[in-house]
Amino acid sequence: MNDSEGELVVKIARKAVEAEALDKDPTKLDMPEGFREKMGVFVTLNTFPDKELRGCIGYPEPVYSLGSALVRAAQGACHDPRFPPLRGDEVDGVTVEVTILTPPEEVKADRKELPAAIMVGRDGLIVEKGPFKGLLLPQVPVEWEWDEETFLCHTCMKAGLTPDCWLDSQTKIFKFQGEVFAEDRPRGSVSRKPLE
Repeated sequence: MNDSEGELVVKIARKAVEAEALDKDPTKLDMPEGFREKMGVFVTLNTFPDKELRGCIGYPEPVYSLGSALVRAAQGACHDPRFPPLRGDEVDGVTVEVTILTPPEEVKADRKELPAAIMVGRDGLIVEKGPFKGLLLPQVPVEWEWDEETFLCHTCMKAGLTPDCWLDSQTKIFKFQGEVFAEDRPRGSVSRKPLE
């Protein structure tokens, strides 16, 4: 995805967030042809200037067109169950970040070799065991300065499992990559966020 498309995905997500928080219908959004392709996407809302998480919802699998997934994820981020619903008077105090994902692929490696099969600064992770599932985006371990093993442990905990469950052969580990675009301030300029 080029930088101008990245800027557009953030602007579309911003419009959808504002419409949802202000209880309005999202107006018809003009989207380029390429936005019809099915892609995984996450929309993250952070408080400004504190950069505290305010909501993050998305679709790891490419089940919707990029345009549809973007609007749905933006609306969902306003109602992240970890937080109260985003109110209209909060819209001016949050930044919008969009992560466009590659399809997840299962990591087939000996359990002890798993940390070497993933890379902080490139990969996001999904951990799955029975009904439990957890996902962390590629930017999370970078922001927290985790190594690969710590990243695996935190993804297991996100799934509601023990930190070392990645060592269990019954646990499935998937990795994916993401391109991240974010506002520098509410309604501000949008740029690609480096992960390394």
